Amino acid sequence: MTVPNRAASAQFLRETEIRRGFELLYFGHSNLTRVTDAELEAHKLGRAHYRALYFIARKPSLSVSELLRLLAITKQSLGRVLGELSERGLVESRSDDRDARRRLLKLTPEGAALESRLYQLVRERLAKAYQTAGP
Repeated sequence: MTVPNRAASAQFLRETEIRRGFELLYFGHSNLTRVTDAELEAHKLGRAHYRALYFIARKPSLSVSELLRLLAITKQSLGRVLGELSERGLVESRSDDRDARRRLLKLTPEGAALESRLYQLVRERLAKAYQTAGP
């Protein structure tokens, strides 16, 4: 089996460009996470709570094991986060109809409203960044 001949990329990146890209990703991520901090603090929640809310909103009936893989945190940490979200009436879980051992998660109306407010803050910041950057 032969591999097709591919021309070298016209955008050869040097070490300094890669490091600058890494810095931009870091500062961009920091900026986006900080924008939700005040709203989370008002609810006495943290960034891990928001990440869970976000992914559950993106995929209703997400299983706990799928969320655990997405967030790449310990089972104990996820248990604490989901426990707090459930206690506050933001997330509910039910057994899977096909496998009673699997717990499926979904946001309550209150959880969906909070996730929507948090996402709107991030969305506005991202939209502004895209507008500033231009085509």
